[in-house]
Amino acid sequence: MPIPQENRTLIRFVTATAVFLLFAPAARLAAQGDPDRTVAGGGTFPAGWHVRTETNRQTGQPAPLENVKFAAMGDGLHTTVGPAAIYWRDRDTISGNYHVVAKMTQMTNPAHPEAFGILIGGKNLADSGQTYTYFLVRPIDGKYSIRRRSSYAARPTAVVEWTASDAVTKSDTSGKATNELSIQVQGGKAKFMVNGKEVYTGDAATLDVTGVVGYRVNHNLDVHLGPLGIHKL
Repeated sequence: MPIPQENRTLIRFVTATAVFLLFAPAARLAAQGDPDRTVAGGGTFPAGWHVRTETNRQTGQPAPLENVKFAAMGDGLHTTVGPAAIYWRDRDTISGNYHVVAKMTQMTNPAHPEAFGILIGGKNLADSGQTYTYFLVRPIDGKYSIRRRSSYAARPTAVVEWTASDAVTKSDTSGKATNELSIQVQGGKAKFMVNGKEVYTGDAATLDVTGVVGYRVNHNLDVHLGPLGIHKL
């Protein structure tokens, strides 16, 4: 005997609801499975440097700076973080044609794919109106991405989504990987390079290219940040 239409609709609804209830707890557990870690010795930073954390994944509030350990080390800087954060100095501001480059080393693999890199065109970085473009690599799977931030509260938008590239040095068996990231802004174009290999070129007018240059490191990472080379062209 055929099932009436209204009963078929009810069956589909009940089935969809059951599937949602089955998988929703697992999704919540996955989201909660990698919280920002606690970092000892954080909260104080080298002279002239500013740090701005992202919001805490559990509370929705700005993550505490106490869980960012950021210090001068060797020829550069070293950061061990719970929350994702950006790092900059006001003096590292540039416009026009320029080239910025930094070599960075991930020291250990994170529990989940996380990334780090450089930012350009930073404005209002310390307040809710912050804007910048950032260029990241993810050594755990050999991918890169370019994204834009339009405000502190807004989710970043992708200029280039996560893309695999043989230019990115992947993590070794210990989780260590060194990558050199550079951006050249010249003649109305912005060229993005990993270890000297071009991975993307876009119109400078569609990106943030005038402003502060700095670093961005995503959550639960341990990264050595080589000096920022900022060269006027």
